[in-house]
Amino acid sequence: VQLVESGGGLVQPGGSLRLSCVASGFTFGDADMSWSRRAPGKGPEWVSYINSGGRIIHYSDSVKDRFTTSRDNAKNTVYLQMDSLKPEDTAVYYCATDPTGLGTWSWGQGTQVTVSS
Repeated sequence: VQLVESGGGLVQPGGSLRLSCVASGFTFGDADMSWSRRAPGKGPEWVSYINSGGRIIHYSDSVKDRFTTSRDNAKNTVYLQMDSLKPEDTAVYYCATDPTGLGTWSWGQGTQVTVSS
């Protein structure tokens, strides 16, 4: 399993970023995907979930109504559109999956998002 995130960067409060996660090494179209983040000095925080077909999506309360998760199974890619960004969204963002459903999670290397003026 390989997951490669991209799209992070420095953005001002109120701005937007779109993260991408390209997957390989498993049948992407059969796998549910998640986004998580880790802010400096804090533990990991789950951000969003999207099922294999892209029809069931959940968000944490902290990002609901600001972030949008989607996927393109033809491109083996999952996205996280982040709007109305706040300084507290500053974190390293990771995509993750458990393609076997047996609790064996795989994570990408992460992409840094910094929200600052």
